[in-house]
This record gives sequence, structure tokens and C-alpha cells, in this order.
Amino acid sequence: MTFKLALAGAAAFAALLVHAPAMAQAGKLVLYTSQPNEDAQATVDAFEAAHPGIDVEWVREGTTKVMAKLQAEFAAGSPQPDLLLIADSVTMEGLKRDGRLMPYEGADVAGFEAGLVDRDKTYFSTKLITTGFMTNARAEGAPKSWHDLVKPEFASQVTMPSPLTSGAALVHVAALAQNADFGWPYIEALAKNGTTASGGNGAVMKSVAGGEKAYGVIVDYLPIREAAKGAPVAFVFPTEGVSAVTEPVAILKTAKNPEAAKLFVDFLMSEEGQKLAAKQGYLPARDGIEGPAGFPARSTIKLMPLDAAKALADETENKKRFTELFGG
Repeated sequence: MTFKLALAGAAAFAALLVHAPAMAQAGKLVLYTSQPNEDAQATVDAFEAAHPGIDVEWVREGTTKVMAKLQAEFAAGSPQPDLLLIADSVTMEGLKRDGRLMPYEGADVAGFEAGLVDRDKTYFSTKLITTGFMTNARAEGAPKSWHDLVKPEFASQVTMPSPLTSGAALVHVAALAQNADFGWPYIEALAKNGTTASGGNGAVMKSVAGGEKAYGVIVDYLPIREAAKGAPVAFVFPTEGVSAVTEPVAILKTAKNPEAAKLFVDFLMSEEGQKLAAKQGYLPARDGIEGPAGFPARSTIKLMPLDAAKALADETENKKRFTELFGG
């Protein structure tokens, strides 16, 4: 009898070991994201359909507000998210520098260019989101370049998101500041020409689509997506090139469910996850995945160079100078 009980106990223990990873992956997963609400819900729904044992709770704000919330949680010793899906690699570099991110050595990065994956595998790009500018279809002018926006004929007709609110805007300002053809003299010229700057990309979309402003500096997917629905707007890829953020995903070292978080990373980088990104109207980060309607081929898009480490080092100064020019 004792022998039979021992065998039964051993079998039960072996079964527990076999199912341990699945058990660890199940349960609650907390995501902080800067995705638009509709996209965040669609992403979570698709992931939960693929992994029905995992319940994802998500919080959505602009990247700057997400980080403010997270930093307050760090200070209180109680960070809540298992993972982050936010706008830019510069913000991720700051978290990596502070030792907040968990490396995921086993991540499958096949099909991703080296520059789209952190060399230490602490964060991974999930898409390409470029910043160019949009025009209202009823506007009389037809700017084609960044330099056009500072011409007198476009005075007080341009709006842009603030780097105090938008991670993509912060990267865009850094890209301009680092570029010898633009630099801070160009940003100052925008301000002198009456360009306004406040809020995020959604505010720019609303302002230009509604006719309050004729032109707006903005991430690509919003006007391209809304134009397909009939909105009177068009997106322009400026002749000098576009800045870009890659909406990276990362797991926090303090994650309560790291195994489920790894599955979420795997899903976003998989063919299924990348096709979902394209369906949502974004350029996929993974090679070989067809982009959404309305976008040119990736090979034709000229990207402005960006030194992410310098952008991180200059972040405070860039925000300060921008605020002095455009207000808080």
C-alpha cells in the first residue's frame, strides 16, 4: 500500500512538473501601452484568443503619461505592469539604463533587422511608425518638404504634437535637432512662423481634419487610416525623409508573470502578430509581411537618422528648449 502511494505521489509530482510552465503562463498579465484604445483592445483580444488561459489587464495613456505613472510606482516600490508596449526606443533605453528591463534571450528575432532589436534583447520593435505631416484636403497650399512648413505662406496654419505628451514627438524633435540640415534653428523657425504645439497626435488629427489648422505634423497611420474612411485629409512623406518610432515591447524585471509576458512578446513578433499590425494600419517591423493599404513600399521610405543614446542624453534639454519656444 505504501509503495502504491509512493508511486501515485511520484506520478502526481511528475505531472505537476510537466504542467508547471503552462500553469506559470496562465492567470493575469498586466500591460501598460500607448497604443490607441481600439488597437490595444484588438491586440489583447487576438492574444487572448491564442492563449485562452491568460487574462490581460491593460492601461492606455500616451507614452509620457505611462512613464510618469510607472515612475511613481517605482518610487512607491510597487510597479504594476508585467510588460510595456510604448512608442519609442529612447524611452526603453532609459529603462534599460536604470536596470528595469528583463532580457528575453529566447525571443525569436528572425526577420527583424539588427537595428530593430536591442542588442541585449531587453526590448523589441513591433512596427514602424513614421512622422511626416498631414494636410486638409480643402487647404490651398501643397507643402512637400519639412522646409516648406516654415515658409510665410504657411504661417499660423501648422500644428504639431508636444514632446511633453507624445513619445513619437519627442523622437521627432530629437531627429530634427541632430540633423545638420535642420537643428534647433529650424525648430525655432517653426515657432516664429506661428506653429502651435500641444497634446498628442490625436489632437493634431482632430485639429486638421476639423479644419482648425490646414497642416499637422503627425504619425502616419492616423491620417492614412482616416483618409481611407473618407476623412478630408492626406499624409505626406516629406522629401527630406521621416523620423520613426518602432513601438517596442519589453518585460519588466519586476514582472509577476514573466512566462506569460514572454508569450505576449512572441505573439507580437510572430507572423500572426505582424499581420495584425498591418491590418490595424501600421508598417510591420518584420520582413516579408505586406504593409497596409495606403502606404508606399518600405523600401521607398527614407528614414531620418537618429542616435537613440544621444536622444536619451539630450531629452531633458530638448524638452526644456521646446517648452521655451512653444509653451508647456
